[in-house]
Amino acid sequence: MNPISPVVVETVDTHSIEVADTLVAEEVVATPATDVLDTPAGDSRVAAAAGAPVAPALSARSLLKQLQHQFTAFRNCLPLAIGIDKQLLARLPELDRKTMRAALGIHTGSLRYLRAMEKATVRYDLDGAAGAEVADTHRQHAKEVLQQRFKKEADRKKLEREASQAEREAEQAEEANRLRQEKLLQLASKFSRNA
Repeated sequence: MNPISPVVVETVDTHSIEVADTLVAEEVVATPATDVLDTPAGDSRVAAAAGAPVAPALSARSLLKQLQHQFTAFRNCLPLAIGIDKQLLARLPELDRKTMRAALGIHTGSLRYLRAMEKATVRYDLDGAAGAEVADTHRQHAKEVLQQRFKKEADRKKLEREASQAEREAEQAEEANRLRQEKLLQLASKFSRNA
């Protein structure tokens, strides 16, 4: 009869997993060209290591410009439907998810979009077709974000004005001190001649 062995439970260190993923990614880059066929097509590092032509990765801003050119909802800055990322991936499966999310963040964080959301009643799909209603909490969130931005901008301008004023006052004090020193030197030279 075999004794029952105790079950060992390991805790997972997420940092170690990230390091391991990085090491695996570095190994993939070093993979010989014969193994490239076994890798996902989206891994541009592997294609570059194999000597295959690599399409340049779009930046988030250039992707946003492409989306604005291609889709009415982005071009007209309409309130986007919930799950628009899934619609984008369905239409453009070659999109890099990270870049797409960054582009969506830029778009939905813009003043123009937030102003549209603040007053919106309906959300729109990629083609500009009306969909679900905008929740009051989403309108309120857009309003609060706008207020925070305007307050932050007003505070920044106030600090700039105060710094500019302090700089002018320092320059004026320095000029007054320079003039005072010149007068003292003139007086000192006048009295030294007479003596």
